[in-house]
Amino acid sequence: MEERGLSIAHTTIMRWVHQYGPQLEEKVRYHLKSTNDSWRVDETYIKVKGQWMYLYRAVDSEGNTIDFYLSKSRDKQAAKRFFKKALAFSYVSKPRVITVDKNPAYPVAIQELKEEKHMLEGIQLRQVRYLNNIVEQDHRFIKKRVRSMLGFKSFKTATSILRGVEAMQMMKKGQTSQGGKSVQNQVNLIHQLFGIPA
Repeated sequence: MEERGLSIAHTTIMRWVHQYGPQLEEKVRYHLKSTNDSWRVDETYIKVKGQWMYLYRAVDSEGNTIDFYLSKSRDKQAAKRFFKKALAFSYVSKPRVITVDKNPAYPVAIQELKEEKHMLEGIQLRQVRYLNNIVEQDHRFIKKRVRSMLGFKSFKTATSILRGVEAMQMMKKGQTSQGGKSVQNQVNLIHQLFGIPA
């Protein structure tokens, strides 16, 4: 901003992130390309108000973000909520195979979702740690952004900031139907989403 002659307080920028992050994520989802049917699911830790929370994340075998979910717990219920949320989006291909780590909550949650008819019976569940490298490496980009913030002050602000960060990451990975990964394409898409003249 200073390069353009603007002096803006960091608190103002943070207010913009809180306000526009969730809006950006909501609008970007309508422009995402379809994911494939091989899911990699994992959770990572995020500090919120001095306590560790769990950020559930899923990517497909090509590294495209499927969905994310911040939870206060790491149990069957949280895993079920995450899967239900991910399956609700139209761009998400129904999973043929789901690769997870050794978290015991995943098999139970997936079995219950199959019984409730939210997931197909034929889904293969793999608990192979090394196959989850794609999602674990994808965590790095999110953690890098979050680490510089020195934790979050509340669950609500953590959720709104993460929504914006994840949306930007999806755009950087070239997941939108608007084309490439260039910064100019990202800027053009944001202008289009928010109705800003180019």
